[in-house]
Amino acid sequence: MEKFIKRLKELRTENGLTQAQLAKATKISTTAISYWENGERIPNAKAVVILARFFEVTTDYLLGESDF
Repeated sequence: MEKFIKRLKELRTENGLTQAQLAKATKISTTAISYWENGERIPNAKAVVILARFFEVTTDYLLGESDF
């Protein structure tokens, strides 16, 4: 989970997005994104896929299972 948290924050900030902007672009609630980035909750598979597609990375990369 730690790698997911780190990578989500990195991808969001590298793309110059606030949590609210990412939420609007992905149709995921700001609250959910905040929970994930703070390690308070774990995203479901659908959310991971949505985020990976949005950032144009693999789900394995986003989850920390690969480095590309």
